[in-house]
Amino acid sequence: MTRPPTTPAALLLDLDGTLVDSEPLHRRGYADWLAHRGWDVPDLSVFTGRRAEDVFVTEPGPWAGHDPLELLAEVLPFVPDEAPAPVPGARALVLAARSAGVPVAVVTSAGPAWVRLSLQESLSLSDGVDLVVTAEDVVDGKPDPAGFALACSSLGVDPSGAIAVEDSPAGVRAALGAGVGQVYGVTTTHARDVLLAAGALALVDDLTPLPGLVGL
Repeated sequence: MTRPPTTPAALLLDLDGTLVDSEPLHRRGYADWLAHRGWDVPDLSVFTGRRAEDVFVTEPGPWAGHDPLELLAEVLPFVPDEAPAPVPGARALVLAARSAGVPVAVVTSAGPAWVRLSLQESLSLSDGVDLVVTAEDVVDGKPDPAGFALACSSLGVDPSGAIAVEDSPAGVRAALGAGVGQVYGVTTTHARDVLLAAGALALVDDLTPLPGLVGL
């Protein structure tokens, strides 16, 4: 892995599994909901990095034929609302970008309330980041590139000069589809070969080395 020659135009960060270690909480909630429904529990990694309502529509499962938004409303009370632990290096990465004058956007499949909880309580970023793009801001969720494209256009940056960090193959593909120049994978939720196959430039185990790798 080599250091980019220039400071990035923007830093685009996924939230769940990238900035905060929330996937165990979410998977527990989905498993409890499925058990409550009396449904078999499938491979829950299908939800990682994606909006639940999109999964319900596009992926086979016991939810087939049900209204996706009604199912989403059912799931949410089962997901613990406790603040997730930060991924090591997450807060330092955001602060390094700020210090370098690089705008930071969170591009997530989560909703606004979860973003606020994670940024304020988990990461102690009470003043947030420059931009947040949530599940409510786009018609199509990851792996569709709409979220990353919206982030770049809102920040006024060329996506080819931006850097994205993602933990899921859906997120990696979304960032690349938006034309983001460099996409790093963090191996918190998926195997290394899965992220590389999706197109990640390079992989890290957590965010601690990222400031040095991306020119911050």
